[in-house]
Amino acid sequence: MPDSSLADTGKKRYEWARRMMSIVDKVAKDKNPLEGLRAGFCLHVTKETSVLVMAAKRLGAEAALCSANPLSAQEDIAAFLRSEGVSVYAWRNETQAEYKKCIRDVLAFAPDIITDDGGDLHYAAHAAKIRGIIGGTEETTSGVKRLSALERSKKLCYPVIAVNNARTKYLFDNRYGTGQSTLDGILRATGMLIAGSNVVVCGYGWVGKGVAARARGMGAAVTVTEVDPVKALEARMDGFSVMPLAHAAKHGDLFITCTGQTDVVRKEHFEAMKDGAVLANTGHFDVEIDVAYLYRNFRPAEIKQDVERFDINDKKLYLLSKGRVVNLVAAEGHPPEVMAMSFANQLASILHVAKNHKKMEKKVYPVPESIDDGIARLALEAMGVDIDRLTAKQKRYQQG
Repeated sequence: MPDSSLADTGKKRYEWARRMMSIVDKVAKDKNPLEGLRAGFCLHVTKETSVLVMAAKRLGAEAALCSANPLSAQEDIAAFLRSEGVSVYAWRNETQAEYKKCIRDVLAFAPDIITDDGGDLHYAAHAAKIRGIIGGTEETTSGVKRLSALERSKKLCYPVIAVNNARTKYLFDNRYGTGQSTLDGILRATGMLIAGSNVVVCGYGWVGKGVAARARGMGAAVTVTEVDPVKALEARMDGFSVMPLAHAAKHGDLFITCTGQTDVVRKEHFEAMKDGAVLANTGHFDVEIDVAYLYRNFRPAEIKQDVERFDINDKKLYLLSKGRVVNLVAAEGHPPEVMAMSFANQLASILHVAKNHKKMEKKVYPVPESIDDGIARLALEAMGVDIDRLTAKQKRYQQG
């Protein structure tokens, strides 16, 4: 359990983040709209997450929180939230068994609404056949894919809003947030020079776009690998080299996986890599780099926190953060300004479920457009930016 003496530090960091995330406080207009509801959260335990959880609590909800990753919890934030009456089941460096136990503890809290990052809490609720859940939200591409699979097989037990698919989420959190924080994590872990290095970005979805752009902005020569021909074409037209990973493996200095897929970087790629190559993952699960193969066949040497060396065929490869999300394990995750939009979406979607769940089907829903647009306007307002409005004539013209 987190040291309770850390609560004061956590409170200061919460207050810092809340100032940067003022739009979260502007989402709810009704008084205590979550009164009587229990909210279960499975999110990375960061200062930004504390802003969302405390906002839900102020709106009347009781809250329980576990970490969405065994290695990512910030213990001062966990201690602060616990001091504020939130049931927190999270600490840094949980074992896999402890991680699963924390998820079960949140389910034992009997949540009415589940807010998840990756789908593990949703999946555990379905596996345990937990009753009484009226709906939920999901933060990530990986989680939305898992829940959509449940819907297709007609096994989804309650409505879920795919917050990840909101424009004010994926266009900013996935691209700018992950792009910046991924390079931040790599630099904190290694201190390596990005300028002049060959960076291989695996996947060109919104996360890959952000990582590739930030790496190029720091002077790297960036190569993109893809399986989707449209995304590969887009990467090429954005000015990046595009080639199969088997070819890119031979010259890359730094490999960053951003795919949401399993076994992207595997044995044949390790064997083709040059001495000193660095491996990092920024996808949600630790399956994109085949770390199981590395740990099973080679003895890692810990160089420093979040950096392990594997000696393979007379060369050295370096794995960051055990193949888990490098931006949250080796750094602090996304900047609060970009998480403001994601978590404003989360809170607005929680409120939408609380109000409308009785008429919602057991489906994965998009974030309502009115919520998405409203959050964009709040974000612009927070930046001091004003924009034009359609005139009456333009509205008529637009409607045909």
